[in-house]
Amino acid sequence: MDKQQVLDALKSLGDPALGQSMAELGQIKDVVVKGHDVRMTFALAEDDDQLKANLEKQARELLANIGAEHVHIRFRRLTEVELADIRARQSAASGDGLDEMQRRRRAEMQSQPSGVPPLLAPGSKTKFIAVASGKGGVGKSTVTVNLAVALARLGKKVGIMDCDIYGFSVPDMMGLEGTPQLAGDKIIPPERFGVKVISMGFFVEDNSPVIWRGPMLGRMLRNFFNEVEWGEIEYMLLDLPPGTGDVALDVHQLIPHSKEILVTTPHATAAFVAARAGAMAKHTNHDIIGVVENMSWYECPNCGEKQYVFGRGGGARLAAELHAELIAQIPLGQPDNHPSEPDFSPSVYKAASPVGRLYLEAAERVIQKA
Repeated sequence: MDKQQVLDALKSLGDPALGQSMAELGQIKDVVVKGHDVRMTFALAEDDDQLKANLEKQARELLANIGAEHVHIRFRRLTEVELADIRARQSAASGDGLDEMQRRRRAEMQSQPSGVPPLLAPGSKTKFIAVASGKGGVGKSTVTVNLAVALARLGKKVGIMDCDIYGFSVPDMMGLEGTPQLAGDKIIPPERFGVKVISMGFFVEDNSPVIWRGPMLGRMLRNFFNEVEWGEIEYMLLDLPPGTGDVALDVHQLIPHSKEILVTTPHATAAFVAARAGAMAKHTNHDIIGVVENMSWYECPNCGEKQYVFGRGGGARLAAELHAELIAQIPLGQPDNHPSEPDFSPSVYKAASPVGRLYLEAAERVIQKA
């Protein structure tokens, strides 16, 4: 079996709300075939448990006919952008063979407001950059924050979505406290160092744990787009949770045109695990801007000697494996900040510091490649 055979076998499956083959409308996504095992995602117009059960049963029967032994299907709702695109294609098509009831249903759906947030609208000029890692503890959020600040220092209008719902850290890293203000029914994102920020951390009291399952995480992510008044943003950085879980997959599906930066340490294991996140980006057709190797060395403040605490070469090997560029190597160390300084934040390097200059160089490469 291959992907095309799977799609051909499922051509008879249809989404009643859209009245056409799901395969033809592109609602069957993330198809992975390994031997006799098939994994995929069904993106539906409506969240209907009975419909899901029926589609799963039919899909298993159809795929069994071509040799599939194990079939795993993940369900999600079509995003506003995807639904608007399907409606537009259906509207432009002629002689599509729909019956009168299906045409009436389609017309009703097309008459409804699409609700596409400005950042995701077809005319949006916002460039989305997901910052990912294979595992935690490699400094992914630190890289996100400093890269965003460096882009702002270069005159760009920048935002950060802290999509690590369980492990949010961006507000603390940037020295942001309190809760965002409201303007009507919209949230005004706090801004510091020229970067607008939204994070689950603004809405959790006393550092309480977030105990949510996958669908709730997806809804919060969509709220970051729909409920926040972002204004004009040129570069939106998304600080993803480590690994390839639900939130990372939702981001890849919600923003099909986003690009990606992978963060690793020089350690061979960290780079090996990060390759999985890179493979996920490539599988979902997301361009990889490059690799940032964090904690590349420790420089002795007295003699200037570099000590390679976590080994060497992991970032370069990861970049070579993904056919991407190693855009920065960042040394291990804390920003030279002091709490008495007016612009103090725990994790943002000063522009004139050696590490700050490295982030400015990395930001320039991002501008060239994004």
